[in-house]
Amino acid sequence: MLTTADPQSGPKLADDAPHLLIVDDDTRIRDLISRFLSDRGYRVTTAASAADARGRLAGLTFDLLILDVMMPGESGLELARFVRGESPVPILMLTARSEPADRIAGLEIGADDYLAKPFEPRELLLRIGNILKRSATPQPQAIESVRFGPFLFHVGRGELTREGEAVRLTDRERDMLRVLSERPGDTVPRQALAAPGAGVGDRAVDVQVNRLRRKIERDPANPAYLQTVRGSGYRLVVTP
Repeated sequence: MLTTADPQSGPKLADDAPHLLIVDDDTRIRDLISRFLSDRGYRVTTAASAADARGRLAGLTFDLLILDVMMPGESGLELARFVRGESPVPILMLTARSEPADRIAGLEIGADDYLAKPFEPRELLLRIGNILKRSATPQPQAIESVRFGPFLFHVGRGELTREGEAVRLTDRERDMLRVLSERPGDTVPRQALAAPGAGVGDRAVDVQVNRLRRKIERDPANPAYLQTVRGSGYRLVVTP
């Protein structure tokens, strides 16, 4: 069970520390959980009621909500139902009730997990960590470079080389290669390759593609790397 926290101040929080909202009408429990989680690197905001929590939610963004079920006035379940109608933010329910029907009610509303009081602090910490891992959105890894045949294009630097030798590119050719390289193998619409302000029917894209092909294709009339997708656009065929 939670015990009175050490009065020492917690560690300095990282800029990207997950932000948790704890909603519980019991001041002692609320403060103990807040201190315990703050000491373990979480950014914590507290609320003493559902109405108080709504005010916090209106002005702040949270990574996880920890809601007590049994509160005067609007219950934690009712608050969870409101939140789930507005946001996919993860929710962990805390309650003194351990009956299956109560747990099921919370999960049916959209809560991500359920923890009955009294609980071990370590279990709370593990459940929070697991919920945050499940809810984390993987960030796509940026493509640094692509290779096609003897060519290597470095996306960030906009540099094209052929077997180590630099190939001169115009600004438009460099921009087009960047767009194509960020979606290797996919069809890129012609408009996505057009210069800013150019119309859909602007033939400048085709002209620029043909010029680029003369620099990278053995036979520009039968391209192996910068291929036409009839009626759609172009794609860059890269080497795995």
